[in-house]
Amino acid sequence: MVVRDIKPLRSPRAPKRMMPVVKAEPPASMPDIARSAPLPARRSFVPAQPKKPVSRPAELAVGVRAPGLDDTSWKRLSRGQMKVDARLDLHGYVVQEAFERLYDFMQRARVRNWRCVEVVTGLGSGQTSGLIRRELPMWLQRGDLRSMVLAVVHPHAANHGSVRILLKTRRR
Repeated sequence: MVVRDIKPLRSPRAPKRMMPVVKAEPPASMPDIARSAPLPARRSFVPAQPKKPVSRPAELAVGVRAPGLDDTSWKRLSRGQMKVDARLDLHGYVVQEAFERLYDFMQRARVRNWRCVEVVTGLGSGQTSGLIRRELPMWLQRGDLRSMVLAVVHPHAANHGSVRILLKTRRR
């Protein structure tokens, strides 16, 4: 009973209501064919609401601590003390095959809820070799793989032929 007579206040920022769209009838002087065809409804202009910026994960770099990673996990990972759940060796693969193997491996890691995995790429032996090692950070930066990765480090400072990847786990 108390709120029955209350009317809401109009805010100066509130969008103005548009008049309802009414279909116009063609004039009687038009031929019957033109009068029978329905006219397309007129669309009223409604200003679009600005979209919220989509937050993307931070750029992935090997050996750089990711935001949101606690001190203990970062220290254990960067010092090579974290237990590795699985290893993938990409020695001897063509770049495309190596990417496919990595992608399948990462999907399997997500399904099995692994925490830390190691990917061995090798150093390469010539000037044009080592492509897999150079491409790996870019592969992990892809949207479908980046959403799984928390951090990437070399397990040993002197060995840049392998990386350990700390993965996000599902809450139970």
